[in-house]
Amino acid sequence: MNVNMGKNFPKTFFFNCSSCGNNYELTLDEFIVKELPKIIDVDHNRLLEAYNNSNLKFYHSKYLNALQFRKSLGKVEEGTMVCFDNEIHVIRGFPKIRRTLMLSKALEKHFNGEIAVEEKMNGYNVRIASINGKIIAFTRGGYICPYTTKKAPQLMDLNQFFQEHSDLVICGEMIGVENPYVSYYYPEIGELGFRIFDLRKKQSNQPLSIKEKISILKKYNLPSVRLLGIYSLKEAPSNILKLVKELGEDNREGVVIKDLKMQIPPLKYTSSQAHDDELIYAFKYPFDLGKAFFFSRVIREGFQAYEMNESTEELGKRAQRLGESILYPLMETIEHVAEHEVAGEDLLMDADTMEEAEEFVRHLRDLGVMAKIIKFKDSKAVIRRIHQSTTDKINNYINGGLY
Repeated sequence: MNVNMGKNFPKTFFFNCSSCGNNYELTLDEFIVKELPKIIDVDHNRLLEAYNNSNLKFYHSKYLNALQFRKSLGKVEEGTMVCFDNEIHVIRGFPKIRRTLMLSKALEKHFNGEIAVEEKMNGYNVRIASINGKIIAFTRGGYICPYTTKKAPQLMDLNQFFQEHSDLVICGEMIGVENPYVSYYYPEIGELGFRIFDLRKKQSNQPLSIKEKISILKKYNLPSVRLLGIYSLKEAPSNILKLVKELGEDNREGVVIKDLKMQIPPLKYTSSQAHDDELIYAFKYPFDLGKAFFFSRVIREGFQAYEMNESTEELGKRAQRLGESILYPLMETIEHVAEHEVAGEDLLMDADTMEEAEEFVRHLRDLGVMAKIIKFKDSKAVIRRIHQSTTDKINNYINGGLY
């Protein structure tokens, strides 16, 4: 059984067995065949196939070496990282949260008791874990984010939490106008902040119950997303629709609906204004994002308008918002590119040094994002994210190319 080794992977490495405490020197193929199946309960043939197809890939950084799951495999989620250090640490990927279009019917079918409603915030989903005393932040895809790895311990005091709960992973949202992934203004956050929505066990990915999570976060004074209410299944739909409407009017995103014991997967439900904001962003860069965003957001709007039983006037306002969210940003970008500019967005990032900003740009490029630093001054970097497909295609059509 042959494995195509990544160029940065050592031919052998030391493996500390958590069961017996002994140290072993293993090759990568020996680890995948003999040890990894026992750790994550996946057949070694499937693991070897995934590695040779680059769906399971060696990951090398200054923080650690790991095996990265680029796609889900069996019950192991995409973004899972098997980290090599003095011991093996498994940081499971964050499960995708399904969306409900019709609250009343979906809640009744999906849940079987009281439910908690938390605010869904517009930011960047990361997991924070302690790997042999090093606090490291992982993106949803399983990459180590150098920016969040530095900033999270500055925003929150994590030392005591991880000293006493090294088996837990913090799942949360990096938010604020200086978030270089998703810049969004929350009055209570300002430049940069973090809000925790889950605490999960490392290897099993089992989430703590709502009650346990609240208790632990309160004990360590760690910031949580807002708990908007706990409802019975009977009273939940009307209350959630009201909450989401109010959140939308306040230009906030929506809610995540959870089983109190966290034994049933959560659901999410978002506001009309959130759908419009996503469409505005997508149609600024229509040939990079437009098609993927368009259909699902329009479908959400239709079902939400139906369930809310909107009046003719309310429906007209929704339709107008929807149309403006598509046409105006598209026209703006066409005009921008026609003036010999690129379709791009400038992101503000707090960075102590130019080297730190450059490291983040390399991280973005690893994610497949075209970006460059256009300004660095007073510990602030302006990073331009370029949407090349939109730039090229608009230029082509403006100059007579056929669609």
